[in-house]
Amino acid sequence: MAAAAEEGAAAATAEFDASEVEYVSYGGEHHLPLIMRLVDDELSEPYSIFTYRYFVYLWPQLCFLAFHKDKCVGTVVCKMGEHRHTYRGYIAMLVVIKAYRGKGIATELVSRSICVMKDSGCEEVTLEAEVTNKGALELYGRLGFIRAKRLFRYYLNGVDAFRLKLLFTQPELHPSLVAAACEEGDQFHDDNSPVDQLHPDVSRESNPHFA
Repeated sequence: MAAAAEEGAAAATAEFDASEVEYVSYGGEHHLPLIMRLVDDELSEPYSIFTYRYFVYLWPQLCFLAFHKDKCVGTVVCKMGEHRHTYRGYIAMLVVIKAYRGKGIATELVSRSICVMKDSGCEEVTLEAEVTNKGALELYGRLGFIRAKRLFRYYLNGVDAFRLKLLFTQPELHPSLVAAACEEGDQFHDDNSPVDQLHPDVSRESNPHFA
């Protein structure tokens, strides 16, 4: 899917203070038309209402909107789930209207969704972005995404895409914790220990693996 469009003629930049922008998570059906209007106006790929509902109904906590004086100026829509033995987050849509770009709104929207994904146990986050979309590629590069793969003629307009990936660093265990875990494991895998002593409810008759 598409990332935020950054190319095209330069639009007039809105004058505002960053503190005036309010960020909210998806709050229900009243937010759906706002998201649809932004995406339809700014992104190159057309989506049906069923596609939007698929994301916002199943993962409302991964959808954020940016408002400036009651005007919706940006949104991010994501999902997460199992993918090839990995719990992965996916950024499906990111949009900031042209007049509000370059002010950190897109970075804030993406950062909020990434934080939720990481806290939910995701091991990585992926997305696709047009190879010609220099603004989006720079934005995701600053956030730590790498170019994992080039997808030829990925979009309906025939443009190639880069698959971008962000890997979350797994915390390293202190050596003392590793040693303690090994000692505990040895206690439960001692061949000299009677099976009945491992757990009072376990017997060779009830568990064929011990037969």
